[in-house]
Amino acid sequence: MRHFISTLFISACMVSAAGASELRDTALEYFKPLPSTIPSVKDNPITPEKITLGKALFFDPRLSASGVFSCYSCHNLATGGDDNLETSIGHGWQKGPRNSPTVLNAVLNEAQFWDGRAEDLKAQAKGPIQAGVEMANTPETVVATLRSMPQYTEWFAAAFAEDAEPISFDNMAKAIEAFEATLITPSAFDAFLNGDDQAITPEAARGLALFVDKGCVSCHSGVNLGGQGYYPFGLIEKPGADILPPDDKGRFAVTETVDDEYVFRASPLRNVAVTAPYFHSGKVWDLKVAVQIMAESQLGEALSEEEADSIVAFLDSLTGSVPEVTLPVLPAETATTPRPTAEILR
Repeated sequence: MRHFISTLFISACMVSAAGASELRDTALEYFKPLPSTIPSVKDNPITPEKITLGKALFFDPRLSASGVFSCYSCHNLATGGDDNLETSIGHGWQKGPRNSPTVLNAVLNEAQFWDGRAEDLKAQAKGPIQAGVEMANTPETVVATLRSMPQYTEWFAAAFAEDAEPISFDNMAKAIEAFEATLITPSAFDAFLNGDDQAITPEAARGLALFVDKGCVSCHSGVNLGGQGYYPFGLIEKPGADILPPDDKGRFAVTETVDDEYVFRASPLRNVAVTAPYFHSGKVWDLKVAVQIMAESQLGEALSEEEADSIVAFLDSLTGSVPEVTLPVLPAETATTPRPTAEILR
């Protein structure tokens, strides 16, 4: 089946209706279109009130100790849901150790962060706020900050009406998760999977056939074309130290299992064309180069220039429409709001 599809589309100049149908049937063995509604999340019913509150918290820099950095700082919704930096800049202008993944469609991932150390977006939201090189704050200060502003008191009470103490660090994370669950980006590829033969270009169709035929789907499949499962970076041939820094052993830091050295969660590929630079190290800025590195390192394949171009064309079809998000007007500070600090704690 795969050989037939590959032969058909690599040589074709146009996508016939019969060929498109055959390719779609094969694609649906590995991929799923995005859901048409907001995905549900575990232990956190999503409501309009939580989404409204979560959006404000996502944009609020006062969740950071310095009052400078917000979730939006590293997850810019206008530039692919990340910050387009090699590694993110945080508290005291420190640089983080890894490239910032996109927040778009992140709710569909099996786990969060490159090493999967956060089981969901609730857990992920708490991490950067407390990380010394990111937002450098404490749960106690965050709660004090939120309780100091009457508008936040009202919003939390509406979003968590069943709680005796609506404002809590856990509820802050749940609200952010609820907002982030709305960041679903349907693309041309989804239209193709849903039956539109002309939604992707002939070159993208050839790239899709190659993506399946070469074995890229072994790691990058499912609704998010990745985000599921953990794999060694350099399964066949390890990249150089400039791309795979020897001091970052990936999931080993979470499991302390030797087999997890240099193992990372498979990167989701939706919107990958607008989220350069690539890999956990952020060392590669060109998507075609990243595709070639992955083919050699993970599959032992040396792609031709034409094959790499076609796969990039397919990846371009994964760039989706970002939902319109209006900037929230944030609550004003009061006399009891904790003051910002630039102190770096070691």
